[in-house]
Amino acid sequence: MGKITGFLEFDRKIEEYAPVDKRVKNYKEFTIPLKESQLKEQGARCMDCGIPFCHSGCPLGNLIPDFNDAVYKGKWEKAAEILHATNNFPEFTGRLCPAPCEEACVLGINEDPVTIENIEKNIVETAFSNGWIKPKPPKKRTGKKIAIIGSGPSGLASAQQLNRAGHLVTVYERDEKPGGLLRYGIPDFKMEKKVIDRRLEVLKEEGIEFKCGVHIGVDIKADQLKNDFDALVLCGGATVRRNLPIEGADLKGVVQAMDFLGQNNRRVDGIRDLGEEILATGKNVIVIGGGDTGSDCIGTSIRHGAKSVSNFEIMPMGTTERPEDQPWPFWPMRLRTSSSHKEGAERFFSISTKKFIGDKEGNLKGLITTEVEWIKEPGKRPMLKEVAGTEKEWKCELALLALGFTGSEMTIAEQLALEADPRTNIKASENDYMTNVPGVFVAGDQRRGQSLIVWAIAEGRQAAFHVDTYLMGESQLPLKGEGDLPRV
Repeated sequence: MGKITGFLEFDRKIEEYAPVDKRVKNYKEFTIPLKESQLKEQGARCMDCGIPFCHSGCPLGNLIPDFNDAVYKGKWEKAAEILHATNNFPEFTGRLCPAPCEEACVLGINEDPVTIENIEKNIVETAFSNGWIKPKPPKKRTGKKIAIIGSGPSGLASAQQLNRAGHLVTVYERDEKPGGLLRYGIPDFKMEKKVIDRRLEVLKEEGIEFKCGVHIGVDIKADQLKNDFDALVLCGGATVRRNLPIEGADLKGVVQAMDFLGQNNRRVDGIRDLGEEILATGKNVIVIGGGDTGSDCIGTSIRHGAKSVSNFEIMPMGTTERPEDQPWPFWPMRLRTSSSHKEGAERFFSISTKKFIGDKEGNLKGLITTEVEWIKEPGKRPMLKEVAGTEKEWKCELALLALGFTGSEMTIAEQLALEADPRTNIKASENDYMTNVPGVFVAGDQRRGQSLIVWAIAEGRQAAFHVDTYLMGESQLPLKGEGDLPRV
């Protein structure tokens, strides 16, 4: 795979970014693509290792050495076939995935790993630009009707796979347009929404029906939907946001991150009826939460023209190297610095917010924090302890809570009498993804809890296999890593 000595000859190279002062003036993607010759060199670094651990690192089981080799040899259409064999939407993962495959790359043991994610994005973009990705509706229809609830990556993946099996698929989405958090959570500067729309056109032409602005459980009762369809696949995600239960949390200016990001995406999309606008313009913004959502809030706030942007993380500052207790090929919890962090935010670690402070009108004007330390004892969970004498008051007119999600909304589960775990994930086994109610399946974050986009796509594909088997007695759809090479 690749060039036998490629990993010795070529250094890892990734896309550069447009200068900060230019990119923060708009919401366009700002990466600068590599030249084709450079991409071939990156593909050449794939080292023909005995066991490609990148396969196990990728929840989709992508055939990574195979498409790297095709890129190295300039066989882009073949690379696109190989990539789409296991991944329905590489244009999403190639932009948004944190690339666990790269952390599992054998070359990464003692060198910089292969640039798998960037190669993936360039493969699919080359395929779209050359017209290789075309609608491929099924030759036969089974007459079986399936409803997919939720149009995020798990719902879209499940829909495409089940449509390929010949079933009649309808996707229900409560928002104005399909895409889930891809559309109303991920900022446009990370992925412009035309990328979603381009793929949706393919899905529609393949025969998938989309019904947006329909809230299942509210506009249509879940049990009614179950009566109308042969199977249901719940892909609603883990959408219940974690709150910060401290004094002042109800002040105007304390805002959930997804409300802030979702509204801004609608604004960029040209929607004017946004209700009460949430803007960072001219404000001291503090983003509470150090993950990807917090990073997205930082980049968006800077583009609004915030006076200052600070980022609080309750965990200690990680190292850039692998922690000793997280060896290769496992995913390491280390310090990650995003493009948004580099645009002007100041980061603070081991810090806890104790109280929000408001003015007489109920507007947020500041907050109080304390430094914390994590006490570790053998055999016990780490304990959080405040550091005495470290209380500090901060100016803040907009606090964005990027604290993750606690589980899924339970309206549909209650209407269908579905079993859930204590975190409100809907129970379904790994064996068949079916809930305790026959014919009702669940996939993605709604089954496994908040996770990565690549896991969502993998879940949607796996669930589709089991739905098809339930309806037909067997399935020709691929499971993880098996691939589906004839289809692009």
